[in-house]
Amino acid sequence: MPKPLHQFDRQELSTYLATHIDNFGQLDEIERFGGGQSNPTYWIVSGPHAYVLRAKPPGRLLSSAHQVDREFRVLGALADTPVPVPRVYHLSGEQNPLGSMFYVMEMLDGRIFWDPALPELVLGERADVHDQICTALARLHAIDPASIGLADFGAPGNYFSRQLRRWTKQYRESADGYAAGIEHLIRWLEAHEPEDDGQVSIVHGDFRIDNLVFSHDAETLIGILDWELCTLGHPIADLAYFCMCLRLPEEGVIKGLGKLDRTALGLPDERAFVERYCAQRRIDLPQDWAFALTFSFFRLIAIATGVIQRAQQGNATNPASMTEMRRAVDSLTALAIEVTQDR
Repeated sequence: MPKPLHQFDRQELSTYLATHIDNFGQLDEIERFGGGQSNPTYWIVSGPHAYVLRAKPPGRLLSSAHQVDREFRVLGALADTPVPVPRVYHLSGEQNPLGSMFYVMEMLDGRIFWDPALPELVLGERADVHDQICTALARLHAIDPASIGLADFGAPGNYFSRQLRRWTKQYRESADGYAAGIEHLIRWLEAHEPEDDGQVSIVHGDFRIDNLVFSHDAETLIGILDWELCTLGHPIADLAYFCMCLRLPEEGVIKGLGKLDRTALGLPDERAFVERYCAQRRIDLPQDWAFALTFSFFRLIAIATGVIQRAQQGNATNPASMTEMRRAVDSLTALAIEVTQDR
């Protein structure tokens, strides 16, 4: 595992955690998970108990990013719903031994699939995993936010309009130069922005297969992770984002299915997945699918651009990924432009 990003005194952190978490004895082990988490994530052990600690990264941050307090709140709110999430135990303020806000949650005993083609499963098991994903997403979007105390979790008004402004601003604050293709996408999105149809749900914001934990036998989805981008908004945003991720190349920062034959792999194609989701929610097929997909690509471009900026400043979770992220931005831009041309 990589070294911690935060500077801290181990004994001070141990005392802090024991003070704020029931049945926490002392900090026996702490290691940072690898991978591309925006918020540095640590595996911690106290006696027989294992936990996960997610913290804001050190250094100067964009005001709208790395809101671990929002993650903590939504995980707590979903604890007694049909949506599987880990239990949360403590949210710190900024004044703590790490020097950054963090929260502690349950360490789930399961497996994560990093490749949506699911090569580790036999053919007949793969469709069931995607069915579970579809069901979990439909259940999340069926929850009335007000019923679990999240009525104020997002701003009112047109979700896509609000999000497009936010990510355009965030992209331009992070970009280190003018990119004609990305600016073209911004103009296209602005020109094709759909009218607000009044649909509002809890939107995960980063719903993809490697943010899901399954039981070891893959028969049950036991937890949805990484709620940093969660808000209230249009449910089709999550659906489009998941399908967008499946359109990505087979190799990259986030693995997709690219040009793979989904039927041969025993996986549903995009239309079948969307139809199943809509049938479970008893809604019509989305009318602005091209916009939703293009927006999903653009938002991921903005996120990747932020990672590049943090790497340049020396604050990235995985600084070695900067070159890979630049290639990813180019690939995402090309794929998004294809969607706008196929419309």
